[in-house]
Amino acid sequence: MKYYPINLNVKNKNCLCVGGGSVGARKASTLIRCGAATTVISQEFSSGFDNLEKQGVTLLKKKYNEDDLKNIFLVIGATNNWELNLEISSHAKKQGILCNIADNLEASDFILPSIVNRDDLLITISTTGKSPALAKKIKEDLGHAFGSEYADFLYIIGKIRKKLLSQKHAPHEHKIIFQKLINSELLEAIKDKDYEKTNNLLHELLGKGYTYKNLISGDTQ
Repeated sequence: MKYYPINLNVKNKNCLCVGGGSVGARKASTLIRCGAATTVISQEFSSGFDNLEKQGVTLLKKKYNEDDLKNIFLVIGATNNWELNLEISSHAKKQGILCNIADNLEASDFILPSIVNRDDLLITISTTGKSPALAKKIKEDLGHAFGSEYADFLYIIGKIRKKLLSQKHAPHEHKIIFQKLINSELLEAIKDKDYEKTNNLLHELLGKGYTYKNLISGDTQ
């Protein structure tokens, strides 16, 4: 296995993207969605950045220089200038900053996988740079297989777990409960928006006080 797979917490961390084209816009969009304090540097910006600025991305219309890496946690080089991208990589390595250079594995500390995102369910796909086209195809297949019902299901499971932990049940009891929930028809009922069946299953497996409406709204008292 060539890469060590991790999910990196960038919330409130200073992250920089250099490049104002469509690739830079995609990278910046993912960073801001993950809660990063995101800055993009470029002498020109494509229309893809119009909405990103409204979402909190800071746009600096200027030439990149090494000083721009001060206090940066992670940098992405996404320019169409090969020499500039290598320069960014060199500066980042010198300062011990995590760096990704678009379409250049050798100059990168990490690669960015394709993502299927269903809120708290995050599925990532990587071909270690061998075939972005295959990664895209797998992403599309997984996107069809894992619909929005998984987001609701996982949210509900999280709320149930929080409530059970507050009741100080034994850990082995939790494991049995969650196995029953996962192996039940609860997911299918949520997918079909059959809330009567959903509530019946919750009552059967957990007892009174658990309904789809209460769990999805966060009211489990």
